[in-house]
Amino acid sequence: MAEAILHGIVTGKLAAPADISVGEPVAARREYLSSQFGVNTDADNLKSAREADLLVFAVKPQDLGPVMGQLKGHLDSKQAALSIVAGAKMDTLSKGLGHNSVVRVMPNTPAQVGAGMTLWTCSEGVDASKRELIKSVLATIGQEIYVSDEKYMDMATALSASGPAYVFLFIEALIDAGVYVGMPRDMARTLALQTVFGSTKLLMETGMHPAEAKDMVVSPGGTTAEALRVLEDKGVPAAIVSAVDAAYRKSIQLGQW
Repeated sequence: MAEAILHGIVTGKLAAPADISVGEPVAARREYLSSQFGVNTDADNLKSAREADLLVFAVKPQDLGPVMGQLKGHLDSKQAALSIVAGAKMDTLSKGLGHNSVVRVMPNTPAQVGAGMTLWTCSEGVDASKRELIKSVLATIGQEIYVSDEKYMDMATALSASGPAYVFLFIEALIDAGVYVGMPRDMARTLALQTVFGSTKLLMETGMHPAEAKDMVVSPGGTTAEALRVLEDKGVPAAIVSAVDAAYRKSIQLGQW
């Protein structure tokens, strides 16, 4: 995800590679990022963060505490700290860094192809110019929505951040179903992917309600009606709601630092 953001910033020309510094403990990764994007890299996070207007924390949850400890007390009021660490709450970030200008961001993996969905919020210490910068950065990896209430971040974790996995599972099942009824796998893959893409595009461009669009496909006594009956009988819609709710509760649990 960090690489997706880096790619967006560079390709979107929001900053020159020479003005970007990445703190990375693994030498091989430092060499790769430097050669791939032309950015500066260093094993010392404090050195990388020293002159940054915007610091992006893209580490594993278990590494966040130690990393914040390295920087605590070393950030000035003109710097904003942005975290994409799942479950890390605003209060955790502010106290861990000893800093009142913090941003919490929840992106998803389609950001890798510039089609991500990101929800974000920030503290009152983030001024208007920094908010515009953050908005511009996030726009390079897809759509972004700002929320003033942090409670929506755990909801976004469950719906849009985890959501691609649900969609991939559904697509995989569609492909397997095509193979099951006798279709070559490459053909089934093409049909499944384009069907999901086209259906999403239809809803986005028309603003149509999913139920309305679904009714356009269903003919009385037809094949689609029969398929939907099976999905309802198997409890698929209810299972999706339960899955998102379980992910939401898990996100809240992970945030109890």
